[in-house]
Amino acid sequence: MTDMIDNAAAAYCKGLELLLVALLAVMVVMVFGNVVLRYGFNSGITVSEELSRWAFVWMTFLGAIVAIKDNGHLGTDMLVGRLGPTGKKVCLAIAESLMLYCAWLIFSGSLTQTRINASVEAPVSGWSMGWLSAAGLVFAVSAGLFHLLKLGKLLGGKLSDGDLVTVQESEDLANVHASADEGARK
Repeated sequence: MTDMIDNAAAAYCKGLELLLVALLAVMVVMVFGNVVLRYGFNSGITVSEELSRWAFVWMTFLGAIVAIKDNGHLGTDMLVGRLGPTGKKVCLAIAESLMLYCAWLIFSGSLTQTRINASVEAPVSGWSMGWLSAAGLVFAVSAGLFHLLKLGKLLGGKLSDGDLVTVQESEDLANVHASADEGARK
């Protein structure tokens, strides 16, 4: 059962990564095209600024989901790294519970904001501004599920000692670990 859930989570994040690539490509084309039109032809596409801003907001939230799944967020493990397995488990349970609460706060705030902005039209495109704050809803639900999954694994005893510390001290160290993980999978 756990393997099926892990595979579904990996497939979901792979889909998010493809969506992130598409959003980035669209954003680059819109911004670059607008720059060329402005400086080369003294015109531009008005909606490109608004849509690229929306794409950036969605990319930020969707990228944060992938980072949660991959334990890619930066943090400090100075204290937790020195604890024994029981201390690490307690700290992980506390941390995951607090992050689950934060996901709830983001969800409730984003839901309120989405409801408020559902009838507000964007200045240029005329689309509902609720789509912008809906990115927080997608993030909060996804993050909450990943935190629940991690808590379930912890309480079920399915986490190894290496999985008990979920933060990286630096981006360089995170890249080294990610490269090692990729090499181990091949």
